[in-house]
Amino acid sequence: MSVDVESILRTVDHELPPFPPKVIMLATGEPMVIRQASRDEIPDILPHVEALIHHDRDFYDVVAARVYSELLGHFKHRYQDQYLLVAQCDGHLAAVVNGRAVDAKTGMSLHTLGLRRGLRAGAHAFAAKMEYHFDQLGHQEVLIVAESPIGFRRWMIEYKLEKRFEIPHELGGCPSWSLTRALFDRARGSLVVGSRPVGKELLAKAMAAILPPTDPPKMAPDFLAATRARYDSTGTAIIARTQK
Repeated sequence: MSVDVESILRTVDHELPPFPPKVIMLATGEPMVIRQASRDEIPDILPHVEALIHHDRDFYDVVAARVYSELLGHFKHRYQDQYLLVAQCDGHLAAVVNGRAVDAKTGMSLHTLGLRRGLRAGAHAFAAKMEYHFDQLGHQEVLIVAESPIGFRRWMIEYKLEKRFEIPHELGGCPSWSLTRALFDRARGSLVVGSRPVGKELLAKAMAAILPPTDPPKMAPDFLAATRARYDSTGTAIIARTQK
């Protein structure tokens, strides 16, 4: 008797409600669309995540490596009840956020990866995924951790998260923090922005294709390399290059 091993290994995903797309006006005046991405779109996203795996800056390497693994697992049906949202400016990828439903009352925030810095694209996308947890999935709390000081400021401090240190988080077993429904409702007026519905043309542009980030995070300049240069011990050459 043959055994269908794939049917044993494959996760059994519960049907999750759709995320209603929204549009946010950035400080530059650009509209940024946040929408749900399908499993079939993951191969278009993975190369832009992979590009950051070796960025030893602000823990982009840790976050990117984990996001890559999570999305690949989701694509190959090895990560249960995961959802994926993307933020796009004129089709170009600005942020990727994901999480999953643990049960009817609890959500698990996985990652927020900003691919365009300086405009709070990641923070806006994080707020959108919290909307999804509370408004569409009906959760009462979302368990959250942060890998970087920036993430700690954005989530733990800005949202005033509660400690749930007795609950190990899926991301390495580190202590969890909780965003409760009450905390999120208090934050809506200041941290949750944007409007619905998204205009047909704007949404169609986002749905048509996931284009490369226009201004992805970059590695910090290696000033020590300049000090090792034979004729440039002061590092003026590399400083000049970074200012161009």
